[in-house]
Amino acid sequence: MERMIIFCMLFFCSSMVLTAAPHKTAKYKQLLKTIKVLESTVKDKDAELLHTPENPADECLFTAVTCFQKGTQKLQPKNSQVNSTLTHAIKVLKFSFSDPGKHCESMCESYEKKIPTEFLKSFEKLIQQVIRVESSWVLSDI
Repeated sequence: MERMIIFCMLFFCSSMVLTAAPHKTAKYKQLLKTIKVLESTVKDKDAELLHTPENPADECLFTAVTCFQKGTQKLQPKNSQVNSTLTHAIKVLKFSFSDPGKHCESMCESYEKKIPTEFLKSFEKLIQQVIRVESSWVLSDI
């Protein structure tokens, strides 16, 4: 009887982890779409250069995401017609990220500054890396 209860608890816990993974993946895919929208609405010419983390180690993902979130606040619209689109997209990018408890030592200001479209392309790569890393974390928890 004890074994059956333990088995049921293990089954329940692993099924909860597996159902949480698709939700997070869908959330991150929505973020990728939002970044694509931003790429076509941000001002690049005469725009402020932004600190752009590139290829962070897995333990630095939380720090890199935080840097990108701070940077998105400085994005400017290409023109007045896309201002509301830009404002809405920036709100979507204020998401909570699962902090694995590890932090990178580097500060946002230590990263190279790039134009907004390159900043967003790097942000897109980072979210793809987050999806891969979180998928591996979920599978290792099972």
